[in-house]
Amino acid sequence: MPTIAEPVIRVRDLVNRFAGQIVHDGLAMDVSAREIFGVVGGSGTGKSVLLRTILGLQTPTAGRVELYGREVGALSRAERAEIVQRVGVTFQNGALIGSLTVAENVQLPLREYRRLRPAALDEQSRLCLAMVGLPNGAADKYPSQLSGGMVKRAALARALALEPTLLCLDEPTAGLDPISAAGFDELLLYLHSQLDLTVVMITHDLDTLFRTCSRIGVILDGRMSSGTLEQVAEDPHPWIQAYFHGPRARATRRGSDG
Repeated sequence: MPTIAEPVIRVRDLVNRFAGQIVHDGLAMDVSAREIFGVVGGSGTGKSVLLRTILGLQTPTAGRVELYGREVGALSRAERAEIVQRVGVTFQNGALIGSLTVAENVQLPLREYRRLRPAALDEQSRLCLAMVGLPNGAADKYPSQLSGGMVKRAALARALALEPTLLCLDEPTAGLDPISAAGFDELLLYLHSQLDLTVVMITHDLDTLFRTCSRIGVILDGRMSSGTLEQVAEDPHPWIQAYFHGPRARATRRGSDG
């Protein structure tokens, strides 16, 4: 009898409460290896809070979060360092340090977790930048000298520096024009296939959802409803119907069909 693979991420009975306001109320979520899992929900539903909780940056009020079968809240310092190196993260605005060059930004995780000589650091950062489609000249620029799309790619290069197996993206295409957003989506699909990545992505971009995600989780009333795009879209909940069947969604579906 075949064994069932352990989920990369398992969340059970998650509660997050702030100043008496319940953001998550028994939320459950599973993410399997090598899938692209999109997280959506209205404003204030706690999408970014969920991501921070999964990463161990936010301590939940109650519940259990596991990464690779290990409870995040019970990890020792050494175990946490090991897990961190398996997870690449990008934040909504890139979160690049403005006083550092792009190459130096990419090198930050390498300096913290790898003992590499300066020449090896330079080589690794340039390889990462090339992998996300940035030209050689970008390495010596500062974040303020980059376009919005290039900042997103530089942040992705930094997230990939330690060769993670899990990639967590917070609104990766927010603020990008449609052509740049589509280019980022294609890059993500390419990296996903070439590097065998598991991806969890918070996004409000319907085009990105339709183009990239194998499954979707919708946060509603403090909990999550998940499934394939077709399965989730059949949910009668008013927010889901408005989001997945409104004018923008219909236009996106027509575009993808064409």
